[in-house]
Amino acid sequence: MAASGYATAWRWHFYAGLFTAPFLLILSITGALYLFNDELNDWIYPQLRFAPSGDTIRPAGDLVASVRARYPDTTVTRIDMPVEPGRSAEVFVTPEQGEPFRVFVDPGNGAVLGDFIYARTLVGFADRMHGSLLLGEGGDAVVELAASWALVLIATGLYLWWPRGRGGGFRFNRQRRGRARWRELHRLTGVYAAVLIVFLIITGLPWASFWGDRVLTPVSNALGLGYPPALRHHGGGSGKTLLDTLGEAPWALQQAPLPTVPAAHDHHHHHGPAVALDTSPAAINRVHAALAAAGLPLAYRLSIPTEAGDPYSAYTYPARPQGQRTLHFDSDGQVLVDTGFDDYGAIAKAVEYGVALHMGNYFGRANQLVMLLACLAIIALVITGLTMWWRRRPAGGFGAPVGPPVRPRTLMTGAAVLLLVLPLAGISLLLVLTAETLRRRLAGVRPR
Repeated sequence: MAASGYATAWRWHFYAGLFTAPFLLILSITGALYLFNDELNDWIYPQLRFAPSGDTIRPAGDLVASVRARYPDTTVTRIDMPVEPGRSAEVFVTPEQGEPFRVFVDPGNGAVLGDFIYARTLVGFADRMHGSLLLGEGGDAVVELAASWALVLIATGLYLWWPRGRGGGFRFNRQRRGRARWRELHRLTGVYAAVLIVFLIITGLPWASFWGDRVLTPVSNALGLGYPPALRHHGGGSGKTLLDTLGEAPWALQQAPLPTVPAAHDHHHHHGPAVALDTSPAAINRVHAALAAAGLPLAYRLSIPTEAGDPYSAYTYPARPQGQRTLHFDSDGQVLVDTGFDDYGAIAKAVEYGVALHMGNYFGRANQLVMLLACLAIIALVITGLTMWWRRRPAGGFGAPVGPPVRPRTLMTGAAVLLLVLPLAGISLLLVLTAETLRRRLAGVRPR
């Protein structure tokens, strides 16, 4: 029975490894790059990232006015104020034709420092490749599927590693040579890095389009454990969220409804006819003043409404999620909604903590280096695993390990567990089992 279990685990480990290897390699390299996104952008674009005028900060409306003057046939949709004095502000611009781009402004004098298209930068490429393989929602699903099967890969790998009285579980055998030495490197890298890799996968899955957007987020919100339940009463019926207006949002608030600016300045009831759109520099400056009065003169990300009835929405995204804060305003600078980390539900808080650690933010440089080690470990596991396979496979053959027949009931139980915990992995397993059943029937082979 033990030998049968070992052979089955090896077969699953083999196939899961071959499927996930290219994707894990891409995710680990791009993830390692994005861990140091600020450092890389500072190094590559110092003329855009730093403010020559010094520490002076002008109101956000003045900076938007400078950009509008420089790029007259465009729409400014957002401004990210400097995270600290001495840095530039980043303004998001959509032209009438062509790709959206970002303009960098000296906050001290409003001088435009330059611009770039984010997707064409190294960090932007790493960001998009890490999230969707540059393939949109379909690529996001492939990434999620690979991450889900990577958990199966780790579980079977640990099962194969378990010493079972053979000794040497945590020690490197220096006497090994050839393929056996590669196996030693693979085995020990996996053992020592397993917890970190599992942490990376679990904290990344909430951002996945299926498991995160269609399972975890709606369930946590329905249970009152996601975004603050009180925000449901602020929606104006437009169906818009912070994600729709800013293009990004803290995970906890991605599906929270966006309030509608009430008519006649009725700030007690956030429903009714929408007021006219006012995106003048004066209106933006009023919002800026309100944010400063609320204790947020810097480091906020402000969306500028593009449709009547939409509010000005601003949020902070500090290295530690306890400092997250989201506010919505009308054009007079009156606060419509003010939400902080303490208002989140338990699941939302846990996810935000995980994301901060996943991105290497929470503990500064030490956090970045630990997550970098996890990325390097994944790269090492892929290289050593593929090397072992290549060396052991027969000439012209595939070299898949032969496993004992598995009872259909056992397979269906495994598929049911995966469907419950990792839906995409479960669906893919069902498809594989269906294809295998059809193949056997066409070949006239009965499953045992």
